[in-house]
Amino acid sequence: MSFQVKSGYTPFTLESVVHFLVHHNFIDPSSPLLVKEIGDGNLNYVFHVQNKATEESWIVKQALPYAKVVGESWPLTLDRSRIESEALIQAHSLVPEFSPVVYLHDSEKAATVMEDLSSHTILRKGLIEGRVYPELARNVGTYLAHTLFFTSDYGLGSAKKKELAKRFSNPDLCGITESLVFSDPFYNAESNSFTEELRPDVEILWEDQDFLTEVASLKHSFLTKGEALIHGDLHTGSLFVTEGSTKVIDPEFAFYGPAGFDVGAFIANITLSILSQEAHRTDEEKDGYLAYLFGVITEVWTVFDSTFRSLWDTYLSEDNRYSRGYLNTHLQSIFVDSIGFAGCKIIRRTIGLAHVEEIETISDPEVKLAVERRALTLGKKLILNRKNIDSIKDYIDTIKEVI
Repeated sequence: MSFQVKSGYTPFTLESVVHFLVHHNFIDPSSPLLVKEIGDGNLNYVFHVQNKATEESWIVKQALPYAKVVGESWPLTLDRSRIESEALIQAHSLVPEFSPVVYLHDSEKAATVMEDLSSHTILRKGLIEGRVYPELARNVGTYLAHTLFFTSDYGLGSAKKKELAKRFSNPDLCGITESLVFSDPFYNAESNSFTEELRPDVEILWEDQDFLTEVASLKHSFLTKGEALIHGDLHTGSLFVTEGSTKVIDPEFAFYGPAGFDVGAFIANITLSILSQEAHRTDEEKDGYLAYLFGVITEVWTVFDSTFRSLWDTYLSEDNRYSRGYLNTHLQSIFVDSIGFAGCKIIRRTIGLAHVEEIETISDPEVKLAVERRALTLGKKLILNRKNIDSIKDYIDTIKEVI
């Protein structure tokens, strides 16, 4: 399979990314610069460029026409770079405190120049190191409430929402999610990755028709429920954090989908961190850090719920005023979807393509296997029982039953 690019597109090098910034008047050709490639993602090049004289700095992110993790046999549209930049701009218009500034997007080069967040840490790294971020849960809950309400029919109005949805048709990256989250982990797909010791547990999943039917139902929701403009890949590697600041990055999977997918993706990744704690903490440290992580999950949902309710009461669009009493039903639907999607994400990150660092770095194979088995058990429970998990406390209790 081949891929097509615009005639002006070539992948950046350390030298050509400087020419790009000069061309767009960010720097003078004579400026003393420090340039390095910093990206470790699967789909893009990411460069950090600093003017040593002024200490100004920028991030330049360029989409590749294929997935690096697979190679040129997996072509991808470069339009996802536009989608990402527009999703960042959209989020910044709603919650500027939680979104990096976009300075420029060049569609021909499939490149975006944005705010440098070098003062922040990738959340996944910080959690592995056992750091505590006091504002994280409140910030993420607020981000989710604002982005998911104000891009929905209820916050935007149906006509404006439909116009915005046209800009975020994202079939290539949605196709990746459909395959890697909702299809491949649930049969013997070539992309799956797990040890032979785990195979008996995996095959039990593959043979459970009631379970697979529930996965199919969740996949149907992902395919058909265009509730809001979602980030589409909101894991702990997609957030930059400090103790007081949270920035959501990398929305190249953005599209109009189910609101619960973003909520579920975030709590799934915190849950994976919970499952891995025995390998990363001493017994003395573990209980305290588990309490912190459970608190993050609880507060994210509590803040999301209360903020969404407040926005609904204040900003419900004129054409939906008659449906004011529908709020409880709508939030319960988002919650149930979130639990099910979290289960799919947990299983995908355990046996599918691209696992999570907190589990992959467990050095003791027996401990790692035990963690992976618990992840599969929990993921299955969440998917099968999602309609009976009535509160975020029930979700926490379900995790505690497994660990």
